Amino acid sequence: MWLRCTSKCVFASLSRSYNNVLSRSFNIAAFMPEAAGFEGVSDRAALQEFSLSNSDHFWAAVARHRLTWISPFHTVQDCDLSRGRIKWFEGGKLNVSVNCLDRHVHTCPEKVALIWERDEPGSEVKVTYRSLLDMTCRLGNLLRRRGVKKGDCVTIYMPPCPLAVASMLACARIGAAHNVVFAGFSAEALAERIRDAQSSTVITVNQGVRGGRVIELKKTVDTAVEGCPSVKQVFVAMRTENPVVMTDRDVSMEELEDAVCEPAAMDSEDVLFLLYTSGSTGKPKGLVHTQAGYLLYALLTHRYVFSYHDGDVFGCVADIGWITGHSYSVYGPLANGGTTVLFESTPVYPNPGRYWEMVQRLRINQFYGAPTAIRLLLKYGDHWVHKYDCSTLKTLGSVGEPINTEAWEWYHRVVGDGRCPVVDTWWQTETGGICIAPRPSDPDAEIVPGMAMRPFFGMKPVLVDGEGKLLTSNNTSGPLCLAQPWPGMARTIHNNHQRFIETYCQPYPGYFFTGDGAHRSEEGYYQITGRLDDVINVSGHRLGTAEIEDVVNHCPAVAESAVIGYSHDVKGQGIRSKTVSIMSFTGTQITGVFLQFVQRLPKTRSGKIMRRVLRKVVEQDLGGLGDLSTLDDPAAVQEIVQGHQDLCSKK
Repeated sequence: MWLRCTSKCVFASLSRSYNNVLSRSFNIAAFMPEAAGFEGVSDRAALQEFSLSNSDHFWAAVARHRLTWISPFHTVQDCDLSRGRIKWFEGGKLNVSVNCLDRHVHTCPEKVALIWERDEPGSEVKVTYRSLLDMTCRLGNLLRRRGVKKGDCVTIYMPPCPLAVASMLACARIGAAHNVVFAGFSAEALAERIRDAQSSTVITVNQGVRGGRVIELKKTVDTAVEGCPSVKQVFVAMRTENPVVMTDRDVSMEELEDAVCEPAAMDSEDVLFLLYTSGSTGKPKGLVHTQAGYLLYALLTHRYVFSYHDGDVFGCVADIGWITGHSYSVYGPLANGGTTVLFESTPVYPNPGRYWEMVQRLRINQFYGAPTAIRLLLKYGDHWVHKYDCSTLKTLGSVGEPINTEAWEWYHRVVGDGRCPVVDTWWQTETGGICIAPRPSDPDAEIVPGMAMRPFFGMKPVLVDGEGKLLTSNNTSGPLCLAQPWPGMARTIHNNHQRFIETYCQPYPGYFFTGDGAHRSEEGYYQITGRLDDVINVSGHRLGTAEIEDVVNHCPAVAESAVIGYSHDVKGQGIRSKTVSIMSFTGTQITGVFLQFVQRLPKTRSGKIMRRVLRKVVEQDLGGLGDLSTLDDPAAVQEIVQGHQDLCSKK
């Protein structure tokens, strides 16, 4: 039974002080206690400047104040972006699970750490910090007893649930890296990631449950490991009561272990986890994140971007298989001693009010979701929001892709009742945490719809031209790079550091190349215009996909759109827009613009539109569609293929 904690919790004083920022008299030390030792810093703007001009001093103070160390670090950073060398807090030793669990158990053991929002509405499960530590230690001991050792990499193929979080933290506790694979990937995609990570151990569940459907995860793992000779054991937990076939390789996670597990002392730069991402090439990249720097950046961005206060309930609805789930469902909130929601279901199960009913029932204070879900729910109407009491909400966030103006305004006006700031966050798997967002800023500072706006502390975004020269003026656009290293950034690509250098460090030497384009407004605010490989060149005019989609989405009949380029004999490229509409398949082409109306777009379960798939359809390269198992509804692709063929036959 959950008991209300009456003891003083870690970071509670920080949170109460942070509330004072909203008062008329701005106190920089109340906003960030470390800033009391920063000479000449008296407001947020000065703090931002200090974090760039005195980077070592800033990050050292924050790291000492907010992380629990076994041994102190002797060097703040040793970084050379031109060579892909990134090291932070060398000499320091710590354990991430201790920072996420033990130190909070010592002060506030019965505080709720996790709220598992199961697929079945109203059946949430609350897990205290004491219980999560117990679960983590027992699992850590089981892994150790079964031969998992420091430096090994454990692949986790599980839906969002407390045991998945405990599995991540158990790996961190004993010094093993984890490789969480989204539990929607096919057996082939899972096998590829297991082989690249060289995992000998996999953790999974018998079945997953999502949107009222049962998903056979254990069967997927069984198929995957047939092609993975490195796998020696598969740990199986029970999400449902349905039995599954167990082989000699399988280990039941019902085995009891001791609840005391000695944490390993990890170097700051030891690997914490791998997380695979893939672009249009489809070749997965195992990005490597390390211990201290990643954790520090996750907890700092979680606290300040979302104005998270002690006692708040943080609702990030991303799957743990993505970086958003890692940083803002697990590591950031738990390192801050917060209460975080694990969302297992979908935004429309059992109806389009699912998010908002959950907000009312769990009394969520910060809500963080994908623009594509917001656009979807917008089209269902305001009444699904107004049906529930969302008055506990204080901050709304969007993540994954630029949010269009119409969706932003609905999110702010209807969901947030016009009183909640909307933080449109820009970051990547590679960055580890949020890099550009409207907050933190002065309480009365403006927020422009659809813009990420302001760099976070220690972040220095720059725009460059085609030759790599800095664009110093405002009201300009160009490739977005980051000019200074930061603790949360990925260190390398697993087993392929040369690819890391070629992808991120060589395109613009001395800068970290993000692969995104951006516009810097007259006021100096940043707006992400989309992936540069998605930029469309029409008669010499470079058009960002996000900008075009924002215009198309204003059409009342369109829920959302995906814009891609296609070869045009005269203009170089034309624009193809696949739009979700209430209309049947029709099409039109005007001056290089070709519209195809469809009933649904191909999306991953995280909500991202698979533009790579759309491009292949337009290019009539159906053999190059690749693995479609990550799609929420693979049947959508066939509908688009058929619709495209019908349109082409009419031209």
